[in-house]
Amino acid sequence: MAVILAGGKGSRLEPLTRDRAKPAVPFAGGYRIVDFALSNCINSGLRKLLILTQYKAMSLDRHINDGWRKYFCNELKEFIDVVPPQQRIDEHWYQGTADAVYQNIYAIEQERPQYTLILAGDHVYQMNYRKMIEFHHQQNADLTVAALPVTPEEATGFGVMQVNDQQRIVGFEEKPVHPKTMPGDDQRCLASMGVYVFTTRFLFEQLLNDATIRESNHDFGKDIIPSVIDSAKVIACPFLDESTNSTAYWRDVGTLDAYYEANMDLIRVEPHLNLYDADWPIRTVQRNLPPPKFVFRSEDGIDRVGMATDSIVCPGSIVSGGQVDRCVLGPGVRVNSYAQVSDSILMDNVNVGRHAKIQRAIIDKHVDVPEGAEIGFDHEADRAQGFTVTPSGITVIGKSGVVRS
Repeated sequence: MAVILAGGKGSRLEPLTRDRAKPAVPFAGGYRIVDFALSNCINSGLRKLLILTQYKAMSLDRHINDGWRKYFCNELKEFIDVVPPQQRIDEHWYQGTADAVYQNIYAIEQERPQYTLILAGDHVYQMNYRKMIEFHHQQNADLTVAALPVTPEEATGFGVMQVNDQQRIVGFEEKPVHPKTMPGDDQRCLASMGVYVFTTRFLFEQLLNDATIRESNHDFGKDIIPSVIDSAKVIACPFLDESTNSTAYWRDVGTLDAYYEANMDLIRVEPHLNLYDADWPIRTVQRNLPPPKFVFRSEDGIDRVGMATDSIVCPGSIVSGGQVDRCVLGPGVRVNSYAQVSDSILMDNVNVGRHAKIQRAIIDKHVDVPEGAEIGFDHEADRAQGFTVTPSGITVIGKSGVVRS
């Protein structure tokens, strides 16, 4: 059984999370972030899924209803259930990742799974969970944690592990200020991906014990894992690309800059994350939209040419005499004549007026960029309009934002 944690606020992704949960944020044009964890489950043969929601869950709930329930057969006891906090145990919302699972322990218990897989719903990667479960079984482990190397700078945002030569975890710190590096490699730390396989009986024991500790944060990384590494068999499972036997692609898109870079990864000639792998499809809501269209070719120059280079262009989009370079265009985007858009992410139904110029920007759904407007060229002017500018200089406009020309 798989439990997907999808209840975080995602405050570092605002304004993209102003009206939606972080796992529901659009990604790669036609997907949502949560589609990657869900697709990994389906492709791994896991068909008993609980999705635990909390903040601004309506968009996520609608997405699951519209695009995901068709893949599950009730007659075969398959399900994908969206579960908000129900206050069955106490009168509070989920207080941490462990508490979220604890509050739904009855739903897991009803299914009596031998193993319980716990995932974050806001990471972008392709992973065969079945192989990790088999690794857990072969090791006769109580808990297995998916792991990958990161730089010491990146490690401050993750749980950092120390392991012995049998891959047993002997040290664990959640988001350390000074993370410990790997033995013999002072340039990398071993980080937790937030993917856990528990032997279910062991999971229940730890959740019930943690619930009685008043000073606990009720969190897997802060409390559960550090408390059991000395007394239980806790194993690190390296996340490897099976074709190259090297570290596989995984991104935590928890900040605007990380989200932008992960999208830009996909427009490379040979991206690390292969959305076109027929053996590992990424599923989502399939809307009835016409194919993308590119119109106008100037007879007397190149000023009015509908073209997109090094870009992802989703169905329903029209590039009408404008030029798009190194961009991700979501469904229903329109780029009008003489407009220039580069190094940007435009979500559903963004309209770019004639002669407008956009660079290094993220523009959320239903934004109308008026004729002649410029975005991403003058950060002070962008801030004056109420737009967010990230530390790396990406201008971000929230859903239905108003842009002045």
